[in-house]
Amino acid sequence: MSDAYTHLLSHFKQTALLGSCESVLGWDERTYMPRGGAAHRADQIALLAGLVHDRVTEPSVDGWLQAIEADEPDAGSVEAVNVREWRRAYDRATRMPKTLVEEIARVTTVGQQVWMEARANDDFDAFEEILADVVRLKREEARLLAEGTSLYDALLEDYEPGETTENLQRVFGPLKEALVPLVARVGEASVKPDLSILHREYPEDAQSAFGTEVAAAIGFDFERGRLDVTTHPFCSGLGPGDTRITTRYDRHELNQAFFGILHEAGHGVYDQGLSPEHWGTPMGSAVSLGIHESQSRLWENFVGRSPAFWRQFYPKLKAAFPGVLDDVDESNFVLAVNDVRPSFIRVEADEATYNLHIMLRFELEQALIEDELQAADVPSAWNELFESYFGMRPESDASGCLQDIHWSGGGIGYFPTYTLGNLYAAALFDQAGKDLGDLDAQFEAGEFGPLLQWLTTKVYNQGMRYYSNDLSMVITGTPLSHEPLIGHLTRKYETLYGI
Repeated sequence: MSDAYTHLLSHFKQTALLGSCESVLGWDERTYMPRGGAAHRADQIALLAGLVHDRVTEPSVDGWLQAIEADEPDAGSVEAVNVREWRRAYDRATRMPKTLVEEIARVTTVGQQVWMEARANDDFDAFEEILADVVRLKREEARLLAEGTSLYDALLEDYEPGETTENLQRVFGPLKEALVPLVARVGEASVKPDLSILHREYPEDAQSAFGTEVAAAIGFDFERGRLDVTTHPFCSGLGPGDTRITTRYDRHELNQAFFGILHEAGHGVYDQGLSPEHWGTPMGSAVSLGIHESQSRLWENFVGRSPAFWRQFYPKLKAAFPGVLDDVDESNFVLAVNDVRPSFIRVEADEATYNLHIMLRFELEQALIEDELQAADVPSAWNELFESYFGMRPESDASGCLQDIHWSGGGIGYFPTYTLGNLYAAALFDQAGKDLGDLDAQFEAGEFGPLLQWLTTKVYNQGMRYYSNDLSMVITGTPLSHEPLIGHLTRKYETLYGI
C-alpha cells in the first residue's frame, strides 16, 4: 500500500466521520428536534457541510490521487474502486464553491421544516418561496456540474452514477406502455379486495411491536439499529452499528406503518450489510440509490406482499390484534394488501401504479431544473399531469404536490431511483429464485436468511465496485429492462385476480 493511498484512506475516513455527524443531526431534525430549533440546526448542518467540502477539495487530495493514478492500480481492486470514486467526488466538489454548498445545506434544512408545516396545513403558499430558493440553488449547482450533459443529468449523477435521462426514458417508456393495460385488466376483474379490512382499529403500540418483529425476522438487527416515528419515513445509516429506520402510524390504517417499516428495514439491512472493514470508503458504501431502493422494494413487495410470506405471518398478525381480524381469512387479507387502483399518495400506492407516480415526478422535476416550470406553477402543473396519468385530480395540495419531502431537501433527481429500484429488485429476485430454489417455501417456513445472505454476497459486499447497471449485469447476465417487473406483476395479479 503506497503512502499516497494510506493518506487518502485516513483522510476520507475522517471526512466520513464528519458526514456521519451531519447525518445524526439530520436524523434528529426529522424525528425529535423541536420546531424552534430549525434555524440553529440549519447553521449546524451548513457548518458541517462546509467542513466536509473543505476536506474533499483539499489540494493534497488531488496530489495523492495523481500519484496513485500514475501507477494504474489493478482494475477492479479495492484500491482502484476507491480511487475512482474519490477522483469523481473530488472533481465534482471542486466545481462547487463552499459558499454554495453551505447555502444549499442551510436552505434545505429550513426547507424541510417549512414543508412539514405546509403539508400539515395544506398550504402551498407557505412553501412556494422556499421551494423557489431550493430550485434556484439546485439549478446553479447543476450548471456548475454539467459537462456536456443536461442540467438534470448533472444532478441525477449524485444519486445514480452513470445513469442518464435518455436511458431512463428508454426503460420507462415500455414500462408505462405495459403497466397501463395491466392496471386496466385488474380494474375490470370481478374479484374486488375488501379494503375495509385494513381500516379497522389497529392500536399504534401493537403496530410497532408487530412491525419490529417482522423487521427482525427478515434480518434487521435491532442491536445495531432502532425504529422511530417521523412525518415522512426514511432510513439513515449513521455508521457501523447504528442504522435508524422510521415510520408513521395511523390507528385506523394498517398498511402505512407496516409496509413502511418493512420498506425501511430493507434499506436498513443493506446499510447493516455493508463491509465495516471498508466503512468510510466507496467500497464500504452503497452503489446508488436505485440499488438501495431495490432492497427496500424487494423486501416490502416481492417478499412482504407475497402469499407465502403471509402464510408465515398472518396468524401472528391476528394474534397481535386480538379479535380484529377473526372474520377475515388469509386469502382475503393477501388480496387486500395487493389492491390495485389509482391513488393520490405515492407511498400508499400499489406495486403497479407506484411507477406512474414516479414518472409524473420525473417529468415535473426535469421541467423545474431546466427552468421550464416555476415554483409558483407547481400545483397546477402537478394536477394537470396527475389527471393525464390517473384520470383524476388531487383534492388538495397536501394529497398532491406537497406530499413528498424530497424537493424541500434538495432531492431533485432522486425520484427516478424509486422506479429503478423496482426494476432492479425484479431482476435480482428472479435471479435469487434461480440460485436459491423455492423462495416461497422458504418464506412460508419463516426462513429469510438464505435470501439475505445471497443479497449480502451479491450486492452489499460489493460496495461501489460496479455501477448499478453493471452490477445487475454481473449478477443476472442481462441489462436493465422492464420485463422482469412486468412478469412479476402479471403473474401475481393473474393469480390473485383471476385475470
